[in-house]
Amino acid sequence: MERRSIGIVMNGVTGRMGYRQHLVRSILAIREAGGLPAADGSRIWPEPILVGRNGAKLAELAARHGLTEYTTDLDAALARDDVEIYFDAQVTPLREDAIRRALAAGRHVYTEKPLAGTVAASLDLARAAAHVKTGVVQDKLFLPGLRKLQRLVDGDFFGRILSVRGEFGYWVFEGDWQPAQRPSWNYRAEDGGGIVVDMFPHWHYVLEQLFAPVRAVTAHISTHIPERVDDNGPYKATADDAAYGIFELDGGIVAQINSSWTTRVFRDELVEFQVDGTHGSAVAGLRGCRIQSRAGTPKPVWNPDLPVTESFRDQWQTVPDNEEFDNGFKVQWEHFLRHVVEDTPFPWDFMAGVRGVQLAELGLRSAREGRRVEIPELS
Repeated sequence: MERRSIGIVMNGVTGRMGYRQHLVRSILAIREAGGLPAADGSRIWPEPILVGRNGAKLAELAARHGLTEYTTDLDAALARDDVEIYFDAQVTPLREDAIRRALAAGRHVYTEKPLAGTVAASLDLARAAAHVKTGVVQDKLFLPGLRKLQRLVDGDFFGRILSVRGEFGYWVFEGDWQPAQRPSWNYRAEDGGGIVVDMFPHWHYVLEQLFAPVRAVTAHISTHIPERVDDNGPYKATADDAAYGIFELDGGIVAQINSSWTTRVFRDELVEFQVDGTHGSAVAGLRGCRIQSRAGTPKPVWNPDLPVTESFRDQWQTVPDNEEFDNGFKVQWEHFLRHVVEDTPFPWDFMAGVRGVQLAELGLRSAREGRRVEIPELS
């Protein structure tokens, strides 16, 4: 079977997300499957070139997976004749410059979010990328739970959607008596950290693509843990570690989403969305989804003088899988590879990424100014 090789410069793969989800569970998984089937019967074969700042880490990582192509010289990697795609999973402050260098080299670009640190910079990147194909990671759309939720929306299960309530987060250890599960830059605003910058772009594409465009935001943010500890000792946490947002959508839909690295989990999954409509409701997480239809809705009675005798969770029906769900990062990588090779549609481009950055930027403004902020159209 003919193999169509495509060189991919992968920058930032020594980090947790770049390594686990993008290199191992996406690109290497596609190779282990024999490549990605193309429409003409050939196989799209990704050839990763690993790039980073630490040569020793790159060499160890490459050896671990039988790879031979790695370098600390980004420009040299981008100049190679066999390279078509640049991928970025670096920390946010380093991303904009690297993407500009990739665009100058004429490479298609696929990147983690946020696209850049500001809306102005993100828009400038989108304009500069008019001559190539672009993509921004929007992995939550490909989670089994949200794909089941999309199925319900497409099937008009909800009737008129009234509201969306989301809960995301977990307790990130402070680093003093147990090591933190997240790198310390996440908690320093000067290094691009903060839960609004991290999560509001996610909430934007989830709300926009499953329900309706977001038209206004009201947010409150907090830095609940003002000091944390990493390998270098104590440091001041200058970024928000919790955000409480209200998002107004087209059609009168109101979404409320709490995002926190300072909450202990009493949910079935680390993120859950409850959608309420006139004809039914659903609760979706990373993998599972449960529903309660209009006809199957019980008649609750408020009586604080008596103990609860019914299990409310048992009154919901589980949505079946009905298909096999692959890793969400891998699925979107496959879409982007086909977009580059076969020119298939890919809606998650740089402008989609710009809108996510815009929601984060306006969410921070809302919190700073203590008011509701409308979201203008971008062009």
